[in-house]
Amino acid sequence: MPVVTITMAKGRSYEQKKQLTDAIAQSVANVLGVPIERVTILVHELEKENISIAGSLLSEPKET
Repeated sequence: MPVVTITMAKGRSYEQKKQLTDAIAQSVANVLGVPIERVTILVHELEKENISIAGSLLSEPKET
């Protein structure tokens, strides 16, 4: 049973998450040759204040 974990910032809509998990499940099933019913996907959503890229928190205002 393949398990895929997605960790991302909060803010995506239900429809976006549905499209993402559908596409990933189909791809994993095809590549690994397993029934899609065996593919499990876990979506972890983090607050932007808990994610840092290049030393800057995503919650910080962006400089222009």
